[in-house]
Amino acid sequence: MTQGAGRGPAMWQGGDAAAHGTGDRGTPGTPAAQPPAAGTVPHGEHVRTPPSAWEDTSAPSRETPREKEHPGEPDEGYTPTERDLPVVGSGASGEGHEPTLVDVATEPVTEEGSGPLYVVGDVHGYLDELRDALRDAGITDRDDNWAAGNTRLWFLGDFTDRGPDGIGVIDLVMHLSAQAAAAGGYCKALMGNHELLLIGAKKFGDTPVNSSAGTASFQAAWLLNGGQQSDMERLEDHHIQWMSRLDAMALADGHLLLHSDATCYLEYGTTIEAVNDAVTEALQRNDADETWDLFRKFTKRFAFREETGSLAARELLTVFGGRQIVHGHSPIPYLLGEAAGNGAVGTGDGAEAEEDALPEVTGPHLYADGLAIAMDGGVTMDGKLLVTQLPLGD
Repeated sequence: MTQGAGRGPAMWQGGDAAAHGTGDRGTPGTPAAQPPAAGTVPHGEHVRTPPSAWEDTSAPSRETPREKEHPGEPDEGYTPTERDLPVVGSGASGEGHEPTLVDVATEPVTEEGSGPLYVVGDVHGYLDELRDALRDAGITDRDDNWAAGNTRLWFLGDFTDRGPDGIGVIDLVMHLSAQAAAAGGYCKALMGNHELLLIGAKKFGDTPVNSSAGTASFQAAWLLNGGQQSDMERLEDHHIQWMSRLDAMALADGHLLLHSDATCYLEYGTTIEAVNDAVTEALQRNDADETWDLFRKFTKRFAFREETGSLAARELLTVFGGRQIVHGHSPIPYLLGEAAGNGAVGTGDGAEAEEDALPEVTGPHLYADGLAIAMDGGVTMDGKLLVTQLPLGD
């Protein structure tokens, strides 16, 4: 399947124009008496809140062959905020091992004639932080134009929700995709679970779907997961078309690029092309339940973090190729088992959350015996929006 990044008109206007939008905007219907969204942020306000209280935990789908082979394993879903989440390296097999945020040297595998390879973690509407990070990496100039020649740039998904300007982020990525191609490089993007959520909210609105919390809808789930009404008001058909054609996974210089730290990709095929085609075709069928099931599977996380994480990572690498997985989705503080902090996680009994500071994110997190690199620096949690060159250097 051909990568969707860069297709469609380049709508980037930069700065305030992108933040507020111009021209006629369609506004989808909203369910009557919809409760205010927990954690939603008024457009333009940089109030950062983690995904803790508002992530959807949906019902598991029919039992898969993998589930039959591993009976009794928990279906964690999208619930990263429990206080007893194990820290990387905890338990007997990891006793004495402290999790670290690292830059680790690896042997470069370079495609002949290609430029340097960069990846970007979850952006979640934080346009200003993205612009700053791209400039700092030398990828764009002060006017947010491509300045990196034949550099290759991959975004790992989750452009919208929680932050103030998700549509501005999408417009910038589309703008850079066209400019990079003209300069001999490329700027491409993967499908994240929040792209699926926004597509579903736009297409299906309050159409009922089945979830573990009872009958729900994409509209309700989108709001509960940090959906910004200003994004929905500015969302246009070309944005939906662009998101709907994004690939689910890719291989670059021996790095298997994914959004989710999950094994759900194995349910859609045994080659990268087959998985990407299956996801695209599922979205093209415009079925609310099928899209919901796709969204639910993409919200799974932590597959590479537990004691068997390296085995799960190796399984994906064996099937799809590559020597190392690079993913977004799960913020690095959660991968380190630090779910509380910054007053972000409620205890459920009226007590105040712990005041422990979240670990400082200085770069990607290498784990699962070196087979996985996490790229979500937790920008929604006062963390860092990561733009990193691969392979990781000294």
